[in-house]
Amino acid sequence: MVVALIIIIVVILICSIKQVEEYERGILFTFGKFSKILNPGWNIVLPVVQSFKKVDVRTRAVDVPEQDAITKDNVSVRINAVIYYNIFDAGKSILAVKDYSYAVGQLAQTTMRNAVGAVTLDELLSEREKISENICKIIDEATDPWGIKVENVELKDIRLPEEMQRVIAKVAEAEREKMAVITKSIGEVEASKNLAEAAETMARTPGALHLRTLATINDISSDQSNTIIFAVPIEVLQAFGHENVSGQDIIKKITNKK
Repeated sequence: MVVALIIIIVVILICSIKQVEEYERGILFTFGKFSKILNPGWNIVLPVVQSFKKVDVRTRAVDVPEQDAITKDNVSVRINAVIYYNIFDAGKSILAVKDYSYAVGQLAQTTMRNAVGAVTLDELLSEREKISENICKIIDEATDPWGIKVENVELKDIRLPEEMQRVIAKVAEAEREKMAVITKSIGEVEASKNLAEAAETMARTPGALHLRTLATINDISSDQSNTIIFAVPIEVLQAFGHENVSGQDIIKKITNKK
């Protein structure tokens, strides 16, 4: 009889040993009332009298389903996100909310739609990180009573209607054309300044125009199919030492030869 009693006690003790992993916490209930948090390792949980529930305290990544939202400037978009959170108080996560995972997901969806509705489309596309931080802050404050810490929220994808995509593409194309025209005009202004400076330099330097003319002829002479008509300016003759030669003198010489 004693042996049987001992065996029963041993079996009860063995059944009472519950293991909690390092990444878990145990919620112990005695007669249905919360007793304490069970730490990792072996813990005694008396059958019938006590019960416990494990809670995983590792960081979780929850994919928020794609949501339809309307921005502040009345543009319809589809947006989804991923939320990272962990449990810092296992007791609250069980006692304060029925299904904390479902609750966090629903809260994230609602907050995401509200955050998108508070900004314009341009702000949504250009300030994604700022909007993500704002969503994370709102969810974190709302889930603190549940013992949940929201670490980060990332907006994964923002989908626009095809009509809006075409409009944005046209705007981007117009902006690029605008920048191209501005860049070209700036280049023309700089080129005109350089040409004016070069003209002044040539005017002050005897023979400079002749050398420039020869350089130009040399550049275009590489293609033998070109026909070159070379107009000799007065400065060319002056460059060879005939400083007093004028246009009238040249005409007279040509007439006398005839």
